[in-house]
Amino acid sequence: MLKTYRGSCHCGAVTYEARIDLSKGTGRCNCTYCRKLRNWSARVEDPADLIVTAGEDTLAERVNEWHGGRVATAFCPTCGIATFTRGHIPEAGGAFASVQVSTLDDASPEEIIAAPVRYSDGLNDAWQNTPDEVRHL
Repeated sequence: MLKTYRGSCHCGAVTYEARIDLSKGTGRCNCTYCRKLRNWSARVEDPADLIVTAGEDTLAERVNEWHGGRVATAFCPTCGIATFTRGHIPEAGGAFASVQVSTLDDASPEEIIAAPVRYSDGLNDAWQNTPDEVRHL
């Protein structure tokens, strides 16, 4: 079920609202960036449904671009917490937005526990496959 969640960085300088259906699942990846970030993301149903309510003018981004694709992970320059990602990946359907599950302020523990997790093998550029090992993610 779609629900509007509120989220923020640690210091509260960056806040957002996003419409998400946690029952559709969340994602973790084993690529070198996601592994170090401890990425656990939930896709925003429509990228336009990710609304930054404070701090957009101060956001810093880590950007990865390649032919036809762009992924920008936004983080707070004060506390360093990555809050969400916006981008365009043709192989994944085009424009997207996702939030870091750990930054959802009003998701209950029960909602987070019930959200299925899909693991992606980004380390081997086999994004549609589940890695052989996921316990460390």
